[in-house]
Amino acid sequence: MTTERRPVLFLLRQGAVMLAVLTMQMSTMGADQAVKAPDKPIVLFDGKSLDGWKKTEFFRAGVVQVVDGVIVMAPGRAMTGITTSRQDLPTTNYELSYEAKRITGSDFFAAATFPVGKSFVTLVNGGWGGNVTGISSLNGSDASENETNKFVKYENKTWYKFRVRVTDQTIACQVDDKEIIHLDYRGLQLGTRIETRPNQPLGFATYESTGALRNIEIRPLTTAEVKAANKSDQ
Repeated sequence: MTTERRPVLFLLRQGAVMLAVLTMQMSTMGADQAVKAPDKPIVLFDGKSLDGWKKTEFFRAGVVQVVDGVIVMAPGRAMTGITTSRQDLPTTNYELSYEAKRITGSDFFAAATFPVGKSFVTLVNGGWGGNVTGISSLNGSDASENETNKFVKYENKTWYKFRVRVTDQTIACQVDDKEIIHLDYRGLQLGTRIETRPNQPLGFATYESTGALRNIEIRPLTTAEVKAANKSDQ
């Protein structure tokens, strides 16, 4: 009787071991999926206050206030803006997204200055009299003079959605989900114009225009997103 039970016990024990191994594999797969899932965006504007922001110290800047859930930057002589007061934001492998509109004026209304590793650049939207959208500066050349120079027509009192992705190799910029810039910046000297340096490390500025901002968020890119962004320029 004892001899007959041994195979049964052996099979039961073997089955238990296999079940334990399978359970561990499933747990590992779940952990891997959790790591690869996109992190939740960091909300940088709560729609109620300027918490996390300070008025940029531009000369003769206009008023900055929250009106009806929107940050409104009144015209300055010549610039008005906001700069983050946070110290915990990523500097590479991230996505910055925001919505902006020009209420009055004819120049840039939400030029975004952001970090690229240890450097900074500015995405100018509608600069030089409303004709230029591009990155300042590359090898000392402004957006109006370098390869990122694009024409995007902006209508006043119209919201536009902007998305900026930064990796250790590339900068990509979208307007209303259309990519207008995809730059491999390796080998280039990056830097902001002296006028927008007060917006570092992250901020927005208007030029002789009234600009509005909402839905400002930033999030880390997934490994797959970083690889896709870098691969597109190889």
